[in-house]
Amino acid sequence: MVVTASALSEAFLQQFQTERQPDCFRAPGRVNLIGEHTDYNQGLVLPIALEMACYVAVAPAPHGNLRVYSSNLKQTREWPAARLVSALPERDWGDYVAGTAQQLARAGYEIAPGDLYIRSEVPEGAGLSSSASLEVATALALLGERSIDKLELAKLCRRAESQFVGMPCGIMDQYASVFGQEGAAIQIDCRNLEYRAVKLPADVRIIAVNSRVKHELGSSAYRERVAECNEAVAAIRKVNGAVESLRDVSLDCFKQVQDYVPPTPRKRARHIITENARVAEFSAAAAACDLSEMGRLFLASHWSMQHDYQISCEELDFLVETAAAIEGVEGARMTGGGFGGCTVNLVRPFALDGFRRKITSAYEGRFQITPLFYECTPARGAGRLY
Repeated sequence: MVVTASALSEAFLQQFQTERQPDCFRAPGRVNLIGEHTDYNQGLVLPIALEMACYVAVAPAPHGNLRVYSSNLKQTREWPAARLVSALPERDWGDYVAGTAQQLARAGYEIAPGDLYIRSEVPEGAGLSSSASLEVATALALLGERSIDKLELAKLCRRAESQFVGMPCGIMDQYASVFGQEGAAIQIDCRNLEYRAVKLPADVRIIAVNSRVKHELGSSAYRERVAECNEAVAAIRKVNGAVESLRDVSLDCFKQVQDYVPPTPRKRARHIITENARVAEFSAAAAACDLSEMGRLFLASHWSMQHDYQISCEELDFLVETAAAIEGVEGARMTGGGFGGCTVNLVRPFALDGFRRKITSAYEGRFQITPLFYECTPARGAGRLY
């Protein structure tokens, strides 16, 4: 069989020169258009799955272990297949694989010994969900011919990250990787875990710009934001016992109770509440092909993350401010966990070349870093490649 998929290298064939062709599975990364940090507050998000994906190939092996090779890192990790149910994290990339295997084992799926070959196109640390794409592709590879409900797959992979890796994430990344729609964004309700497709205007391109920085406080700050949102909910519940999450709080309600919330959790809550509203407004603007309103909401979202949620950084702010001043750019905002990673930009087709040129020149001049650009085309969700 001739392999032509761009994600599969010659090393793939060398690694799996066996009597039968290995099975290969694909799970995409994602870029979130709007709705940042709302997922773990049971809110609304609007991601697209990307053509950039993680690929995992699997072949049976007689050695009794689950052995995993990362083509990107040129590293191997290995665990006894029969004991993955009791594996402990080792604080490296292998935890995403081991955690996923463990969740499958605990869900009643036997983990057979085998060799896994991993290659990912999703850049690590860019806020494009490289970890979720690895988890979902790994789960599919380990399942093989066995079926699993798509929502249960997303939940299982989220548990791998939150319970094994130790990152208290929401479900958006795994959900988008599983349920991605070709040609559309998906508006996910993270409370009832339902979604609807949102068609995007044809006369705009979605461009992610990788700042190529990732500040170390990102992981600890993420946990702090989760705790601060919970603190805000606890304070609001003392006034309104019906509130279970920030999703239950409208902006009008928040204005009435905000004085009961300590200053820092109050700012975090204000971002989440206004961001939920922006997701719904952005979806409506997309349906109306109102690029001006879509761009306004992008910039409002970034301002909220910069000042209320305080997860931006100098490099991201510079990229957003520079993009917003370029003709043909309708809007820009940071995307992902924060403190580095990518911005996402709405760019008219005629402005693409000038956008890349001006952003590169300005960013190199300010930070001596050459940014990376990804054109983000909505792609299908995870599945078998062959």
